[in-house]
Amino acid sequence: MRIGELAARAGTTPRTLRYYEARGLLPARRDDHGHRTYDARDLRLLEQIRTLRDSGFGLEETRPFVECLRAGHPEGDVCPASLAVYRRKLAELDALIGELRGVRGTVAAQLVRAEAAAAECPEPRCELGGETW
Repeated sequence: MRIGELAARAGTTPRTLRYYEARGLLPARRDDHGHRTYDARDLRLLEQIRTLRDSGFGLEETRPFVECLRAGHPEGDVCPASLAVYRRKLAELDALIGELRGVRGTVAAQLVRAEAAAAECPEPRCELGGETW
């Protein structure tokens, strides 16, 4: 299939496919007339890249999964390098979750303090732009 058909099937653009080709993620095969040609394996590579990207993986993080598929594995996440990327991503997510829990705790404490202070304020409580809240 040609680049336009692959792009349509993969839900992306020919420009994106050319970018992936330049990055070495998509093979650069050409027919006798110099047109790029693709097959179902290339569509599978793009599906793998899209699934990972939709889950928050960076483009370079998809490389081990693509290479695993190119090596002939039916799934791109069964190779050691792919498993290592999963482990790194989980550690990254765990760290972010920890940071968010800390921020949430800070905001919750500020709310409790502010609600207590607001309960002690005489009416009108607050004025903003001439309106009482």
